[in-house]
Amino acid sequence: MATVDHITTAEQLFLTPGLGRCELLRGELVVMSPAGSEHGMIAASIAALLREFVKPRRLGVVLGAETGFKITQDPDTVRAPDVAFIRADRIGEKLPKGYFPGAPDLAVEVLSPDDRAGEVFEKVQNWLDAGCTAVWVVDPKSQTVTVYDAARNAVVLKATQTIDGGDLLPGFSSPVAEFFAF
Repeated sequence: MATVDHITTAEQLFLTPGLGRCELLRGELVVMSPAGSEHGMIAASIAALLREFVKPRRLGVVLGAETGFKITQDPDTVRAPDVAFIRADRIGEKLPKGYFPGAPDLAVEVLSPDDRAGEVFEKVQNWLDAGCTAVWVVDPKSQTVTVYDAARNAVVLKATQTIDGGDLLPGFSSPVAEFFAF
């Protein structure tokens, strides 16, 4: 078993129990504090809305916040979005037991009060560089969602507007306000 100081690969991270919430960024362990209750409720709401749309259509899978994606290797980077969607044609027979190899098709990041703009931007870039089709950055404070596409175009949607799944999830739409509703 690797010590916390010596975790530099995705395999070591996966096989080391009891670390809590962390990611691996270019071979360096990044420990994160647990998310707050508002953050958890918003992530769960988004996951439920997406799953309600995705599952009956057999479009793929919606995954929760503890799911790791190995998006680079040598040095390894393992990121875990708050919500993720992977298209069915990328899954095969079943999901791997370890980290998913590559990026999800959609990564959703719910901002926490202590998130720094530069770190959030870096995460968005990591996801897009790794092959995400879309990244949604959800801001509970302003009740907005910034939608990034693969070409790195960004659109900010307010709570009074509707978000859609674009080409990735055609037919999906939801009022942005639903993401923040109790």
